[in-house]
Amino acid sequence: MKIVIFAGGAGTRLWPLSRENSPKQFDKFFNGQSTIQLAYERVVPVFGAQDIYVQTTAQYAEEIQSQLPELPVENIFLEPARRDVGPAVGYTINKFDKMGYSEPIAIIWADHLMDRVDEFREALQTGEKLINADPQRFIFIAEKPRFANNNLGWMKLGDKKGEIDGQDYYGFEGWKYKPEKALCDEMYACGQYFWNPGYFITSVAFLKECYQKLAPEIYTKITSGNYEGAPKISFDNAIIEKVDLSSAVILKTDMGWNDPGTLYALKEALAENIEDNVAKGNVIDFETKDSLIYNLEDEKIVAAVGLEGMVVVNTKDALVVVPKDKVVRVSDLVKEMKKRGLEKYL
Repeated sequence: MKIVIFAGGAGTRLWPLSRENSPKQFDKFFNGQSTIQLAYERVVPVFGAQDIYVQTTAQYAEEIQSQLPELPVENIFLEPARRDVGPAVGYTINKFDKMGYSEPIAIIWADHLMDRVDEFREALQTGEKLINADPQRFIFIAEKPRFANNNLGWMKLGDKKGEIDGQDYYGFEGWKYKPEKALCDEMYACGQYFWNPGYFITSVAFLKECYQKLAPEIYTKITSGNYEGAPKISFDNAIIEKVDLSSAVILKTDMGWNDPGTLYALKEALAENIEDNVAKGNVIDFETKDSLIYNLEDEKIVAAVGLEGMVVVNTKDALVVVPKDKVVRVSDLVKEMKKRGLEKYL
């Protein structure tokens, strides 16, 4: 099976810690390692460097070679432009199709964390067996939810469909992306919904057929060499929302998965307890809890008094202060800064 690690995101939700020239997947926040290094280390012992690929854009190619020196250079797929995940996955499929490979493929992401790597590896291996048994489907990996997180996508599990090597798999009854808080509480309580980490296994041949039938405009643009002309659309909108529910099954996992995709989610990933602060640099916090306080200027002290559920990030050229329930708006802030011609800070 081929493993493709997607690493082309710009990391706008972690601004100003993460910048366009150095997005979050390359920042070494986690015991001196980046999330792309962690993603690679999770799969290389099982699948080997020759069957692992990284897809990104040209501006990050040198960084990937630096951080993953064992990865063959030819295993780095460079998208001609940033066009969202719908065209990006289609680009992957076209690359493998041209290579004459039509067998199992797993799509994973470069910016996640997890505590129980063995469970993730087992799910990938089980997914590969399921695709070998029936290549005409998707195998989605679902994560047991720890709380009603309404900043994530969720998937609904159907009835048990079977088992393979002692691993049960279930029917797929659809997605729900970032549900409203009240609905999210209900989904969590009912026990039928799991978090969607975005990992899936399928076959190149089947996914090629999906693009031809469900996203012909994307498929035509990619195969004709006009990737830049492909519409910007998510993979879910382009493909998953249009597939027959019976063409997918779900594997349940409890990997201790986390997506540090916002500044507060980064705090959650690094803190041992929910009320703990996470501080870095020349920081003093007094009567403050559940906050992230990062100071990247050695000659300046950042002092916080009486904060709760706040994010404070100070860098040499930017300072952001935002409550935890508004951190998702940081990406909107970045868009507004672009509109105002403030690209030099991004």
